[in-house]
Amino acid sequence: MSFEDKVAVVTGAGGGLGRCHALEFAKRGAKVVVNDLGGSVDGAGSGDMADAVVEEITAAGGTAIANKDSVADPESAKRIIDTAIDAYGTIDILVNNAGILRDKSFKNMTMADWDMVLQVHLAGTAYVTHAAWPIMYEKNYGRIVFTSSGSGIFGNFGQANYGAAKMGMLGLMNVLALEGASHNIHVNCLGPGAATRMTNTVPGRDDNIAEPPPEQAPILVSPAVLFMCSDDAPNGAVIHAAGGRYFRSQIYVNESVELGIGATFEDLEAEGEKLMDMSTAKPFERRRPRR
Repeated sequence: MSFEDKVAVVTGAGGGLGRCHALEFAKRGAKVVVNDLGGSVDGAGSGDMADAVVEEITAAGGTAIANKDSVADPESAKRIIDTAIDAYGTIDILVNNAGILRDKSFKNMTMADWDMVLQVHLAGTAYVTHAAWPIMYEKNYGRIVFTSSGSGIFGNFGQANYGAAKMGMLGLMNVLALEGASHNIHVNCLGPGAATRMTNTVPGRDDNIAEPPPEQAPILVSPAVLFMCSDDAPNGAVIHAAGGRYFRSQIYVNESVELGIGATFEDLEAEGEKLMDMSTAKPFERRRPRR
């Protein structure tokens, strides 16, 4: 599998997962825009992390350029895509990886922390994708990855804001996978598991991110990202990657309880056991849009 001359934008690529994705794309011939604000895990400050990754790529013979715009503002997010257009003429691949954490239990969380995390993760993903979408639509080719999380898909204590944003990405993916299919734009979600400076702040975690154990290395997540960005990529899939293990999760639905138009609460209560039974559930089949 080669990404020779493909143009890839990776947000939040100054370290952790994003850095590994950028290096792997560049190693296979892609021209990479390394985006990173360079701030702390809570979104404060700025720095030169993107420059360091670009230097790493070019030293290995690859092609890359740095961008330090924030994903959390529409105009700034557009400049990320403009960097790819100005430098390389187009965009083929977009990996939305940028994010922050402001973890607290919901009763102790401020709404400012709620708003900021959703702004960066969910709105930021939408902003950058919206800027890239017309280009991909016009050229009839695009591969987009949203970085979701088990915190949203399955839940995790102390991450109500983060989990809500990450699960929101699945809703956005489900719609865009339908809207982009006719123009060969494939949109998928990643559920990663790795030790990074961000995961070290999760309540109850004390990972040594300087020397993560082999099974928690971020590089082990990147194969799933490249798989979702290949020419033969799936569309509308949620793929999890952690420690060299890769699997897919999907929504299942059970047999409906048919009560008719006169249904009452009492009728449904009587069928409660059947309503909650998932023993014969099947994957939900997405309907194709009408033309």
